[in-house]
Amino acid sequence: MQLKIENLSKTYPNGTKALDGINLTIDKGMFGLLGPNGAGKSSLMRTIATLQDPDAGTASIGDINILEDPMGLRKILGYLPQSFGVYPKMTANKLLHYFASLKGIATKKDREKMVDYVLDITNLTKVKNREVARYSGGMRQRFGIAQLLLNKPELIIVDEPTAGLDPAERHRFLNVLRALGKDHIVLFSTHIVDDVKDLCTDMAIMNNGQILLNESPQSAVDKLEGKVWEKAIDQEELANYESTHQVVSSNFRQNNQLNIRVLSGEKPSEGFSAVPTELEDVYFSLLNNLSA
Repeated sequence: MQLKIENLSKTYPNGTKALDGINLTIDKGMFGLLGPNGAGKSSLMRTIATLQDPDAGTASIGDINILEDPMGLRKILGYLPQSFGVYPKMTANKLLHYFASLKGIATKKDREKMVDYVLDITNLTKVKNREVARYSGGMRQRFGIAQLLLNKPELIIVDEPTAGLDPAERHRFLNVLRALGKDHIVLFSTHIVDDVKDLCTDMAIMNNGQILLNESPQSAVDKLEGKVWEKAIDQEELANYESTHQVVSSNFRQNNQLNIRVLSGEKPSEGFSAVPTELEDVYFSLLNNLSA
């Protein structure tokens, strides 16, 4: 089964063009949608999830025309938005049983089987009798995954799920998504480059409502190999280097110095050393319209 998006466009009443002719084909596995805040990622997610209508274009999964048959899509969709409400005085176990009954799992035996399964896959079994309001941020995100799995979705959409999580919670949450990607189409939106690097086998980089790149993270990195150079400079020199070199990024060092990374087909100038390409180099090069 594939998710196919063709020429999808959306302009809001204030004139913002959130989606500008988006074309994507997404197979089973983890697909990362990477871009800065305001790039149009959430607009694309909401459109695919049938929470808003586009102005033009089509979207389908398998034989379901998403725009013409939104109920057909919702039957196989699991959607985790950036924020979601919970019932604060209910335990995870009771709340999942409640959601399971709403999703049509009629018998108690079937509900128990499904709830036990989603608690296990999200690593929440040991805390299933704790009120969800007392969960940490990462545990709440995993609870969000647990509830969307109750209807056995074929398409899972998660929008900026690791924002605000500490490193340990982020690691646990990404492990949950990684496991889901084996059997589902998982569309994963983030502005955190490492999330895509660590997790996704395919990706798109998006900005200003457009797709700037669509290929595997490794393929994108390979195309810039040998074209990224690094040098330590004094902080006051940065503006000069930005005017004379294609500066991809800069990071603070000690003693008021910066490490700058530049894009160039050959050694830019004295003091630069070739360094292995990172996905961040690809990302910032595209956002800053740099080429070598």
